[in-house]
Amino acid sequence: MQNQQGGSLIEVALQQMKKSIICCELAPGEKLKVAELSLSYGLSSSPIREALNRLAQEGIVEASENKGFRVARLSVDDFQQITQLRRLLECEALAEAIRHGDDAWEADVLGAFHRLKVVEKRLGSVSVALDDDWSERHKAFHFALFSACPSDMMLRLIDSLFDQAERYRRFSALHRSVERHKGDEHQQLIDAVLSRDINASVELLGNHIGGTLKHVTDVLRQQHSTLQ
Repeated sequence: MQNQQGGSLIEVALQQMKKSIICCELAPGEKLKVAELSLSYGLSSSPIREALNRLAQEGIVEASENKGFRVARLSVDDFQQITQLRRLLECEALAEAIRHGDDAWEADVLGAFHRLKVVEKRLGSVSVALDDDWSERHKAFHFALFSACPSDMMLRLIDSLFDQAERYRRFSALHRSVERHKGDEHQQLIDAVLSRDINASVELLGNHIGGTLKHVTDVLRQQHSTLQ
């Protein structure tokens, strides 16, 4: 029972800190002091430290024996690598999902797309990029597309990379002046997927991921030049 409770507290700390890091509430490069985090989350140092170690394994926290923990810094090179891996894995997962997906999968994809469109309609002209509900539904839509892929390992890797990319997307949305509209891209993608056109679907998804790369890279380079 004690081990279960300890595991539960670690999971609570993990999810709360992960959300704060991905949403840029904890800024890139910010030092993460165990004592301060314990007070902030109302948890003892043990689950906080274990959660930080796990986040370091996921790549969004940097751990050093001498310097402790800090939020992983952002870099163009890092995001380019994340994007390259996302393209490889997500396009393969989508192709496999189209090959294996049944009627229930199609219904799940349509449902996830509808929920995404509903929140976009509700937000109207307000920027969707920093809205937590939109972000959750956006991820749910993408993972509905992949859900018929039979490789659990591939889906776990995609999940980790998607979260790492989300942190960059949030940072970009905080600092860019021109908003990117993804609605048309999502519509074209779902049309190709439901038509079972693997080549078109993979091309559209690759371009969709690539569009994020351009926007994020532009912001990162602008921020870097501003700080110099």
